[in-house]
Amino acid sequence: MTQDEARAIFLEELVKVAPDLEGEDIAETDHIQDDLELDSMDVLNLVAALHARLGVDIPEADYVEIATPALAAAYLGRRMAA
Repeated sequence: MTQDEARAIFLEELVKVAPDLEGEDIAETDHIQDDLELDSMDVLNLVAALHARLGVDIPEADYVEIATPALAAAYLGRRMAA
C-alpha cells in the first residue's frame, strides 16, 4: 500500500467518524484532536474503523503516529508493508 492510498483510506474513515469534516479541507498537518476537534471516543472509533478496514492493530501507544494525515499515511503504509 502506498502512502497516498493509506492517506485516502485514513481520510475516508476519519470523515465517517466525524461527518462534519470535509476530506478535501483537511491539511496534511491538521492534528485530529487539536485542529479537527475529535474527542477521545472519536479517536477510538477511528482506530476501530481502520482496524476493521485494514486489519491493522494500532496500540494506544501508537496513537501519536496517526495524529495527522501525514503521520497516519506513513504509519499505515509501514504497517501494511510489514
